[in-house]
Amino acid sequence: QVQLVESGGGLVQAGGSLRLSCAASGRTFRRYVVGWFRQAPGKEREFVASISWSDGRTSYVDSVKGRFTISRDNAKNTGYLQMNSLKPEDTALYYCAADSRWFASDESEPDYWGQGTQVTVSS
Repeated sequence: QVQLVESGGGLVQAGGSLRLSCAASGRTFRRYVVGWFRQAPGKEREFVASISWSDGRTSYVDSVKGRFTISRDNAKNTGYLQMNSLKPEDTALYYCAADSRWFASDESEPDYWGQGTQVTVSS
C-alpha cells in the first residue's frame, strides 16, 4: 500500500514557477513509477509527466515539455514536479499518482493517487 500527499500548489502569475511535491509512505516507493496528472474545471483529466523507478526514464505531455521537470528522491520517498514559465492554461488541480507498472497517457489508471493540490496561474 502506498499513500501519497501532494503539496506546493498555489497562486502564481504567468511566467512564474512552482514546485510540487509528492510525499509517499511505504518502503517500496523506490520501486514505483511516479507521475502527475491534472484536471481543470470542465475538462478531462490529463496526464502531465511520469518517471520510472529504475532507469530514470521520463515522459511528458507535449504542452509542458521544456517547461516542467519531473524528478524523484527515493531516499526521501518524495517525487517532484518543477513547473517553470507557467501559463494560465496550466491552471488545474494536480494529482500525484504511483504504480508498479509504467504509465504515460491520459487513459492510464495508476493504482495509487493523492488528494490533489491546486495550481492557479493568473494572466
